[in-house]
Amino acid sequence: MSLFRKIFGLKSDNEEDNIKNEERGKYMPEIKLPVDERFTINFKANGGKFLYCENLDEIRESLRLILSENDWQNESVLLLDDRLKELFKGMEYKSTKNLSEATYFLSTCEYLISDDGSLLISSNQIAEKKLKELPPNFIIYATTSQFVENIGEGLRGIKGKNKEKIPTNITTIKHFKAPAEDKDFLSYGSSSKNLYLLLLEDL
Repeated sequence: MSLFRKIFGLKSDNEEDNIKNEERGKYMPEIKLPVDERFTINFKANGGKFLYCENLDEIRESLRLILSENDWQNESVLLLDDRLKELFKGMEYKSTKNLSEATYFLSTCEYLISDDGSLLISSNQIAEKKLKELPPNFIIYATTSQFVENIGEGLRGIKGKNKEKIPTNITTIKHFKAPAEDKDFLSYGSSSKNLYLLLLEDL
């Protein structure tokens, strides 16, 4: 699978051509990477960390490893999406809905945006809260079927899935460096998060 090439650092034959299309001939058609590869490149460039998983057991094990690596086993998690309670049933974690108590935020997302490596979220995940109000550490569960080309495609997808009631508070998370390390003036004023993505293969 093409996603594996980026995760494990394997270069495809035409990777350099894709990244540097401006070096190609003026009239040559632009080569476009698959959505999964583009997302991976852009997501990692944004400072995100992700774990690719082939099944739910691997998802649960990856979550355990993240909690262990960061010593979050005894810390409280902000869990607003009740669907995740069933997914991680049997795991030991301290759930809270109190923002001031939470060390990390466990959630889903709407879509994974390939063009800029961002995550599209809405009130389905964060209710009416602002990103800056949420904990600095995010663990997001998503699937490979959530890849879309751009934000416009993601917005159409949200509208199509929620014909009865379109969710509010739609936004993207793009800056994934830990806030203390973020010195990039271009992201000044944005809400940077230390973000892990648990990505399940479902295609």
